[in-house]
Parts: sequence; C-alpha cells; structure tokens
Amino acid sequence: MSARQITPTGRESRFGDEEIIVSKTDVKGRITYANDVFLRVAQYTAEDLIGQPHSIIRHPEMPRAVFKILWNTIEKGEEIFAYVLNMASNGDHYWVFAHVTPSFDDTGKINGYHSNRRKPEPAQITKIAPLYRALLDQERAAPDRKIGMNMSCDRLAADLKAKGVSYDQFVFSL
Repeated sequence: MSARQITPTGRESRFGDEEIIVSKTDVKGRITYANDVFLRVAQYTAEDLIGQPHSIIRHPEMPRAVFKILWNTIEKGEEIFAYVLNMASNGDHYWVFAHVTPSFDDTGKINGYHSNRRKPEPAQITKIAPLYRALLDQERAAPDRKIGMNMSCDRLAADLKAKGVSYDQFVFSL
C-alpha cells in the first residue's frame, strides 16, 4: 500500500507524550526496523513496512523541501531534528519531532539511518504549520516538482538568513 493511494482523513492518530516512535532504514531509506509504537500509530504491520520506503508514511501536506534538507544532512553523516507530518495507513495524520541520525559500519561508512520521534507540543505545531503551508504552496505553484522543491528550499534558506539562524537553531526555537 503506498501513501499515494491513501486519502487524508483529517483525523489525528494519537500517541502518548512518553512514547517514542523508532525506525531504522538502509541507506536508500527502506525500512529495516519499526518498533511497536510506530506500527500502532502508523497503523501498519511489520510485514507491511519492512522493506518499504520510509516515504510510505509521507503526508501529502508535508513540503518536500524539508525532506531535501533532512537527506542532505544525514547523507553527510550529520544528525538532524525536524518537525514532520506523517500519515497512517488509513489516512489519519500524526505530527512528530524527529531526530534522525546516520548509522555507521566498522569502517566509518554510513550503512543506514535511525530515527527517534516524539510527540511535539501543540504550540510547536502551531508555529511550524504556517511555514510548511507556505513552502508547500510554493512547491505546488511551480511548473514541476523539482523546480518547486528548489524554490521552496530557497525560500526557507532566505527566511532563516533573515532571522539570522541556522535550521537547527530555528527548529529548537519553536
């Protein structure tokens, strides 16, 4: 089942403040591990998820620019924190505050990625949601997906520069 076949319901798939959603992927972003919280909140079985691209839970209201920043960061061997809107298998949504890190083999080569996700505070979502809507509007107004994503990335970079903060500083300021 792919995220493209799923229609958003507008309902929230809830999880507790103390719960942590955990997943691991290979270097291509295919899921190799999903904990029980992930399975319950995303409403998938392990058999449904293992081997699938992590984008299976991508919500269509999530700007591609954020994922471009995320992938650019982790592929360089760095960690990143980001607010992400995900979608469960039935179309319900859930916001997470994600911490994504590369995993390394014995030689120091990246061999996968690990993500821990917590439930963000409602005030943080209230602050990030308008920015994400603006980035997504920019992406959708472009003549094609790649141009839209690049324009959205440029806008985010300009916004951060105007505020005099890095992406990490911005995320932690919310």
